[in-house]
Amino acid sequence: MRDAPDAVMLFAAGFGTRMGALTASRPKPLIKVAGKPLLDHALDLVAGYGPARTVVNTHYLSDQVAMHLAGRDIHISDEQPDILETGGGLRNALPLLGDDPVFTMNTDAVWAGPNPFAQLAAAWDPAQMDALLLCIPPDNAIGHTGPGDFVTDATGRASRGPGAVYSGLQILKTDGLGSIPEPAFSLNILWNRMLNAGRLHAVTYPGKWCDVGTPEGIALAESMLRDANV
Repeated sequence: MRDAPDAVMLFAAGFGTRMGALTASRPKPLIKVAGKPLLDHALDLVAGYGPARTVVNTHYLSDQVAMHLAGRDIHISDEQPDILETGGGLRNALPLLGDDPVFTMNTDAVWAGPNPFAQLAAAWDPAQMDALLLCIPPDNAIGHTGPGDFVTDATGRASRGPGAVYSGLQILKTDGLGSIPEPAFSLNILWNRMLNAGRLHAVTYPGKWCDVGTPEGIALAESMLRDANV
């Protein structure tokens, strides 16, 4: 473990449109899987790793997320009036996160296996990497459709796929965010710069992971969790 990050950014601002009626009156991170909101599944993994700072960004129905987190040692970065996408949202939260590399994690997936934060922390090498992505072999990416996102060479350097599926969890250096002029933008812009410099890396998660971006993903995730607990 080389200078592992001590701050986590959880993305919870999106509209969750693929969830249809389930997100008409509640934000996607508060949809329950196996009796627990998606956001709490993510926070349990964060707690198992134990960073000093956790930040959750919000936008859609942000008051509900704030109420859910009330009383916890968690900072909220509320994006109003406009949603800022992943890159803009992360940049907006930097005053709460600090200047060092951070974990960023999507909150619309459920995991079964070892703590993914610990795996990334153990593999992180800031001398060689500007980002380290955690990816899922297609056979272990439950509920995901599509050809996959990244392939790696023998040194772990990543290039765009088809290949393994990006899990939504990474370690990222944030110093390049300040030079992007748009207020709202995807982290893909930063990744492309890192790809060109040969400093985007990826590792493979050994457990299973379920995408809960649609209503069908809820049952798939619950089945995965039941199988993991047998």
